[in-house]
Amino acid sequence: MACANTFWSEENFSCSICLDVFNSPVTTACGHNFCRTCIAKFWDEQVHYKCPVCNEIFHTRPDLRVNIFLSELAAQFRTFLRVKEQPFVEQAEVPCDVCSGTQQKAVKSCLVCFTSYCQTHLEPHQRVARLQKHRLVEPMDRLEDRMCKKHDRLLELFCQTEQVCVCQFCTETDHKSHSVVPLKEEYEVKTAQLGMIEVEVPHMIQERKLKIKEIKDTVDLSNKDADREIADGRQVFTALIGCVEKGWEDFNQTVKERVKSMEKQAEDLIKELEQEMEDLTNRSSEVKQISHTKDHLHFLQAFRSLKNPPATRDWTTVEVHPPSYVGTLRRSLDQLEGTLNMEMKKLHDSELKRVQQYEVDLTLDPDTAASSLILSEDGKQVHDGGVDKNLPDNPKRFTNYIYVLTRQSFSLGRFYFEVQVEGKTLWRLGVARESINRKCRIKTTPEAGYWTLLSDMDWLIFRDNPNVHLPLRAGLQKVGVFVDYDEGLVSFYDVEARVHIYSATGCTFSEPLCPILFPGHHDYEGNNSAPLIISTVNQTD
Repeated sequence: MACANTFWSEENFSCSICLDVFNSPVTTACGHNFCRTCIAKFWDEQVHYKCPVCNEIFHTRPDLRVNIFLSELAAQFRTFLRVKEQPFVEQAEVPCDVCSGTQQKAVKSCLVCFTSYCQTHLEPHQRVARLQKHRLVEPMDRLEDRMCKKHDRLLELFCQTEQVCVCQFCTETDHKSHSVVPLKEEYEVKTAQLGMIEVEVPHMIQERKLKIKEIKDTVDLSNKDADREIADGRQVFTALIGCVEKGWEDFNQTVKERVKSMEKQAEDLIKELEQEMEDLTNRSSEVKQISHTKDHLHFLQAFRSLKNPPATRDWTTVEVHPPSYVGTLRRSLDQLEGTLNMEMKKLHDSELKRVQQYEVDLTLDPDTAASSLILSEDGKQVHDGGVDKNLPDNPKRFTNYIYVLTRQSFSLGRFYFEVQVEGKTLWRLGVARESINRKCRIKTTPEAGYWTLLSDMDWLIFRDNPNVHLPLRAGLQKVGVFVDYDEGLVSFYDVEARVHIYSATGCTFSEPLCPILFPGHHDYEGNNSAPLIISTVNQTD
């Protein structure tokens, strides 16, 4: 068809009736071609059926069929014409709306006609007096969209109040009191904003990519932690199950051995009794035999030869006692408890090692310290001086409790710190919300924003409602505090004994947390004067 497109004209594919490219072409007996609809309509209006080109008359109306070959050629030629007539306008240029065939570049657009014109078709607007009154502007595409639907005027302004394009008449009516600027001015502002967005968006995308990676890494780490925890748990529970099974076997064996020992004792006694019974039966037979002898000489001789009675036991004092099982089960459970305690100690030690990995470096904040407290220069120690100092008023300072907070606060993740309490009889430590009331006397419980452990007299007390009393651990020298902000967990540990003391779970944290220390007052004899010391974590194997 490339050759056909080059050498054949539109006339070769045009119907001589409608003068348009064939549509379902048919061929008459005389060899001329027509659109099927055109020739049918032509014959409907004629008395005789004849060819419109050569006037050849047909006696009966021909039954015509579509010329498939010519139909395909016409369809391809029609496609060729559509491609050929596409506008030829450079990119970013406005085409002339009047040009047919190859469209030329528009030089002006008419705001009255809503039409763009090339130099040739613009000529009437430059010549005809009526058209000369039309408003011509630089070429614009989609002119209808650029006109105010209400006032039929060009949208030349931008209302910053309502963020819409308006015409001049709009500023005198609906947008009279609004902030209005030329479109170009607003365009420059929005272009600048767009430029900033173009710069920011890649950065935001990169941030989100990093966050996705962070989340995925966290999930991977969580899965690894879970796998490790399950493996450790399986090992511990397998060992415990083994201990329980062994304890049961030992207990069962002990009971069975006692039963067997008692049965052996009973069996031996029964054998001895049966032997005595046999001996006594034999003697009874001999005595009976002699007693029936009437011969005096034979009787006396037989009586002389009668054996001495067999030695017998005094069975009135002999008893068989069933074995006692009192304490057997308890002793087995005591042994199991000892094994469990050893496993628990290993577990606590492993747990403490894990939380110690989240150690944070803390220093006490002097601006929060009550006026009687004395802080070391490095901010690691605090004790009660016994006398209130004259300090400037500070909204951060505690006035009714001798508390002090750290400079550092935490609002996500996990953190751990250790405080030395050796030599003290009264102390308190833990974490508190950053916004806690520092001026009034209130219940220092989790509801008020405090999660703390108190040592007082013979008890360790987790302050809650109600308080949780725990036995005071002998030799308690250093307390570890672990917080998992996201999980709502606060745990306390005896560091030296490597034992878990208490955990507050299901806590609700909605703002930053600060470690808090209370060294307690000391008496006139100097009791409880030792400081609380924030210690460096020493992870021992």
